[in-house]
Amino acid sequence: MQTTSSPDVVIVGAGVFGMWTALNLQRLGASVTVVDAYGAGNSRQTSGGETRGVRTSYGDRPHGRLWTRWAGEAIRSWIEWDEMGSERLLPRVFFNTGDLILRTETSQYTQDTQSHWDALGTPYESLTADEVAYRWPWLRFEDLGVALFEPAAGVVRARRAIESVARVFEEEGGTIQIGRASFGERAGSTLRSVAIDGGESLSAGTTIFACGPWFPTFMPELMGNRIRTSIGHTFYFAVPPGDTRFSFPNMPSFGVPGCTGWPALPPDHRGFRVRTGGRPGSDPDTSDRWIPPEAHARPRQILERHFPDLVG
Repeated sequence: MQTTSSPDVVIVGAGVFGMWTALNLQRLGASVTVVDAYGAGNSRQTSGGETRGVRTSYGDRPHGRLWTRWAGEAIRSWIEWDEMGSERLLPRVFFNTGDLILRTETSQYTQDTQSHWDALGTPYESLTADEVAYRWPWLRFEDLGVALFEPAAGVVRARRAIESVARVFEEEGGTIQIGRASFGERAGSTLRSVAIDGGESLSAGTTIFACGPWFPTFMPELMGNRIRTSIGHTFYFAVPPGDTRFSFPNMPSFGVPGCTGWPALPPDHRGFRVRTGGRPGSDPDTSDRWIPPEAHARPRQILERHFPDLVG
């Protein structure tokens, strides 16, 4: 069944790339339809989940300076989004925690990160062990050699953010359609339409695929070896009642060897977040998202080593 009217643009994927692209194109005057098998902010997508850190410390990336610049633009955009959202009664999604990198010694990662920051004018502080202990006396790090603090960094409420962008997109005239998309009619190398489960065909002047971890299965010949999908192990630990040290705004997000994390965020204070390395990902439609019992020890060791007052 062919739809009665065709949008200017069809976007397959309602994650952060897909929804922001859709909203910006809609605001530029295009008519846009987003197609997603599960909906914006769903638990299977990379953009789903409770929280995501936003920092510019990308000294470990091949194109780290580009990543650093983009991440800085993202931080500014999330701040602007919250300013706009407060007028439309949207929930706050960005929390300016600052980000603290802790290492025993200087490395290529920390050197390149500082080089990118210096080149782009990104504000940061290089702290001594005494300064770290003075600001956050409940944080432990033996033999601290490097401490880099990025004050503009923060944490985004991931699912809430994508749902908010989707809401504004629809309020401003965009369309979100739930359905599994596949390649439809072609004319040579030109894709004329997108087929949706159930027999519907959706055509547009331009089709954009923002499929994230679905790319290897959606376009195996083109993207099969270009995307590395991993599954991290994320834990939220309860903060003792009345103890505000481990909650925003009293604690920054942090990166220690083998782990990243951040404080409990309002309004629900879900918990103190610790993420450790996980395992290679597979098909996001069928992959098991349970954390195996043998992986539970590592985050508790992180707490014992760096945040002993949270161990109970």
